[in-house]
Formats: sequence, C-alpha cells, structure tokens
Amino acid sequence: MMTKQIVLASASPRRRELLDQIGVSYRVHVVDIDETPLLNELPRAYVTRIAAEKSAACCSQLNVGKPVLAADTAVVVQGRIMGKPQDFEHARQMLELLSGQTHQVYSAVSVRGDNRHEQAVSITDVTFRALTGNEIKAYWRTGEPRDKAGAYAIQGFASIFIQSIKGSFSGVVGLPLFETAQLLERQGIKIIT
Repeated sequence: MMTKQIVLASASPRRRELLDQIGVSYRVHVVDIDETPLLNELPRAYVTRIAAEKSAACCSQLNVGKPVLAADTAVVVQGRIMGKPQDFEHARQMLELLSGQTHQVYSAVSVRGDNRHEQAVSITDVTFRALTGNEIKAYWRTGEPRDKAGAYAIQGFASIFIQSIKGSFSGVVGLPLFETAQLLERQGIKIIT
C-alpha cells in the first residue's frame, strides 16, 4: 500500500529504503548545504538545525504542494559530534573511540507542508564491544565506513560490533520511523489506514 507522495530532501539510499519499508511514496530532491557544526553547538541543536535547513532549502528550490521531508543523523561520543571519516586514519580514530563504549546517535526529522514546519528528534544509546586493530582494518576494507557518520553502519557489517542499542534502530540507520510516521500523519499522510 503506497501513501500520498512526499519530497525526500536526501541522497541517502538508507532513508529511501526506510521509507519504502513503511510504504511512503516519494521523489528525491537532493539539497547541498553546509553541514559544519557551529562553535559550541550541542548535538540536538545541530541535527535539528541541519534537518530544518535541508527541508527549507528544498522548499525554496521547488514549488511543490507536497510535504518535504529531510533528516540528519549524528554519532556523538562524549558530547562530541562525529562526522564522516575523511580517510582510514580518521575512521580508525573514530572506531577506537567507539570501541567498548556507549555512544549516542541523534537523528532529527524535519517535515514542511501546508505552511507549517514540524520536527522531532530521536536519541539512541549504542554500545560497542571492544574492537581490535585488525577488526578495524578489516572493517575499513569492506568500504562500508567511508560515507557513514561515526564510520559505521548498524545495518551492515558493524552489526557484529554492537552489544546493545536502547532506542530507535531506524534512527541509527538514518531516519527514525516512529517519529517520521507521526510527523507525516500530522500532514495528512497515513501510513496504515
């Protein structure tokens, strides 16, 4: 069952897969914004701002009568926002920080439509087991960490490193479906009718 179409302001194949999973019809319009954290910006404020800027940029580029959905996800270790790794050394540093620790994944959703803007944030605790240097090298060679916040993908090989999660699995993937469904329903888009 497919719902009324929305515009997805994201190039992420994982976000598309998650919307497919719940039967939301969409068309993609990728926006390019500066995602650099502001000085002393807290993680929640950061993901909320970035998601809102993505949906606003999409709305300003398109004249659509459909809701626009954007999202942003950040891996946070000891209050520090981790970006995407620039190279193996950067990924190794990130994965060593995650090793044997619990970190947070903040995932914000922004939906604009019918002259209103609403947002929600999901925060999930993710606990990694201790990683060896050889595991980190082997994981890098899979190619998976290269374009992922925090240098890992919970839905891929990194799932074997994760002891537990407390919160939203889909939020860690990149789009918290519980919050997304609530925001879309407020725009008149029913997921299950």
